Amino acid sequence: MISVGVIGATGYTGVELLRLLSVHESVEVKVATSNSEKGKAVSDVFPSLRSTIDLKFVEHDSKQLNSCDLVFFATPHATAMYHVPKLLDQGCKVIDLSADFRIKSTEVWEHWYKEKHACPELLQSAVYGLPELNRVQIKEASLIANPGCYPTAITLALLPAIKNGLINIKDIIVDAKSGVSGAGRKAALATQFSEVAESFKAYNVSGHRHLPEMVQTLNNVQQRNEVNLTFVPHLVPMNRGIHATVYVKPTDHTVAMQKHYVDFYAQEKFVDVMPEGSHPDTRSVRTTNTCRIAMHSANNESQPTVILSVIDNLVKGAAGQAIQNMNLMFDLDEETGLLAPGLIP
Repeated sequence: MISVGVIGATGYTGVELLRLLSVHESVEVKVATSNSEKGKAVSDVFPSLRSTIDLKFVEHDSKQLNSCDLVFFATPHATAMYHVPKLLDQGCKVIDLSADFRIKSTEVWEHWYKEKHACPELLQSAVYGLPELNRVQIKEASLIANPGCYPTAITLALLPAIKNGLINIKDIIVDAKSGVSGAGRKAALATQFSEVAESFKAYNVSGHRHLPEMVQTLNNVQQRNEVNLTFVPHLVPMNRGIHATVYVKPTDHTVAMQKHYVDFYAQEKFVDVMPEGSHPDTRSVRTTNTCRIAMHSANNESQPTVILSVIDNLVKGAAGQAIQNMNLMFDLDEETGLLAPGLIP
């Protein structure tokens, strides 16, 4: 059994980790931390976990974490970086679900996150945890930077096209929507029900912190450092889900992009390429670790090709992908604990 700890287990991502790990056949959840709820039983805070998690929350720096084989960080940005070096020194593997280790450049990270990085020496060795791109490196890694939710949906939508040189990488437009849980569980006026319900808005149009993460990853795919991506996120009144609409200009309109996508993801259990012209919806991936993609080819050379991509932001966009990475790191079947179908309705 893999002994795991979850740091920051009372946020939406943290409790999603607990939910999925509680039924994982090869995992024992030994530690769940929360500075705000320490001393309380997990099941008292989250009745949904009664009979599945029999633990009390402890503080983030609890010595109980020293006995774990792997620790997940489901904490706000600029938190994990203060704890990770010590855990690694003790031989513990780490999967960080925040952005602390996603960006390789210290200067770029500090610009976007407005903090001085506490352990910049680890940025280069951290492996970006997108299995469909870095599966081999993930298997050998001690520190995984779990991708952000928007970058997961958008990168998977673009990988085959960019790897195969099918599109103009200098002209990519992404219009993406996220459910409210993407903002976290903290109390905030902007995400209260009466502020979000019956409304729909864009945010961070001038620059979202996930943009440099996406550009870095996509540049690494084609090595020319020429990706130019316009990214506009939106908040929609639903709990879960991300829907990304990606507009690209093919380099050759006679090439069938659909076949490239089907071939590229043929062996990927968690990427579903739908028939061309389909319209995937967020409900179809709710509570699953699946990214569902559909292609809409341009009718003529003056029009863009449209790629649709949907995920559950808390599963494939966070906790599920983290467990997928854990399975790879411990040489388990990649699908273990992640095969439940989506919820309807």
